[in-house]
Amino acid sequence: MSERPPLAVRLVKGFAMFWWDFLVGDTPELFAAALAIIGAVALLRIVLQENALAVALLPLLAVIALAVSVRRAQRSARK
Repeated sequence: MSERPPLAVRLVKGFAMFWWDFLVGDTPELFAAALAIIGAVALLRIVLQENALAVALLPLLAVIALAVSVRRAQRSARK
């Protein structure tokens, strides 16, 4: 008979698994792209003081990342 982990361990593991599934889900590349976009915009804003460029670039990069992800999904669905 195997021993079950303590309740606290199971709760922490369940909480972590929920957030992983919520944030990453089925497309880890979109999660990575979102982190990269946020980092790039933050660098533009903080280091270069380019607020207007950062505001314009954020939705543009997000739409590009989404389009690339959709295109990859379409290609894999055809195979």
